[in-house]
Amino acid sequence: MFWNKTFPKNTQPSKAAGFTLTEIILVVIILGALTAMVVPRLTGRSEQAKQAVAKSDIESHLATALKLYELDNGNFPTTNQGLEALMSPPRVSPIPENWNGPYIERRPIDPWGNLYIYESPGQHRLDYDLYSKGSDVASAEDDIVNWE
Repeated sequence: MFWNKTFPKNTQPSKAAGFTLTEIILVVIILGALTAMVVPRLTGRSEQAKQAVAKSDIESHLATALKLYELDNGNFPTTNQGLEALMSPPRVSPIPENWNGPYIERRPIDPWGNLYIYESPGQHRLDYDLYSKGSDVASAEDDIVNWE
């Protein structure tokens, strides 16, 4: 029977039951080295992701909404009407007669929390210029634009 089974008398706990201080320090050093190699590679990714989102908004999402507006109304919203004309019918001349929106569901805000800049007619393109100033609003080096 199971409960009557006898065990050898000289069984002692093994000395290798835990980790030594040296083993723990070695694991901490290895984890620190891996972290030091991986973290610097990931730090610039969030800015790249924001730039990709802004580029997608400008080249796809907002461009499609502007084209739909132009198809319905015969022209793009003016600079005075702005991108708000994609969310609600403009109240500034020229008032569109065939507004069939909303063409976008949310305010056109870039990943840095600023409104996209819209000009129609554009300085770089005949129909419209659409761009974001990027993370550094003062500099033109990181602007995401629709004319390049």
